[in-house]
Amino acid sequence: MADFRILHRYATSLLETSLEKNNLEVVTSDIQLLVETLEQSRELQSMLDSPVVRPELKLKILREIFSKKISKETMDFLEFVISKNRESLLNSIGKRFLELRDEHLGIANVFVTSATEFSNEQKSVLQGRLEKILDKKVRLNFKTDLNLVGGFIAKVKDTLYDASIKHQLELLRKQFLTGEISLN
Repeated sequence: MADFRILHRYATSLLETSLEKNNLEVVTSDIQLLVETLEQSRELQSMLDSPVVRPELKLKILREIFSKKISKETMDFLEFVISKNRESLLNSIGKRFLELRDEHLGIANVFVTSATEFSNEQKSVLQGRLEKILDKKVRLNFKTDLNLVGGFIAKVKDTLYDASIKHQLELLRKQFLTGEISLN
């Protein structure tokens, strides 16, 4: 929990600074690159986590990788985080920054799991309905799961919208067992 407060504080600071300097899009792009790079390179994340590697060397490596790809403001932020010995939290800080940015812009990330691929029309209809329900812009993230018989499951933060066939059959079974429904 202490780590969450720390990374939230750093992410909030970066968001507020980027809003003040009117460079939110640039910083967002930089942080997305940082997070993607750290996600793809276990070696880089391990180096940042290592207490054996000196902070100066960590900073030199990050400069080598990112100095020509990210803005000076974002590089300054990375240097600040390293100077405070919080480099092992860079990935988490970046992810939290992106979450806070989406909240600021009124965007909800929805993770949709379905048995089959959605058509573009189905995606558009689902997005429109979810935007009405959530009263926010919606960014859909799709994945397929062959274990689902049919339908889909949509997850927004801690809320689950289960429109799977399995769930519908389970609801129907419960109604039969409680006597709420009869066959005549």
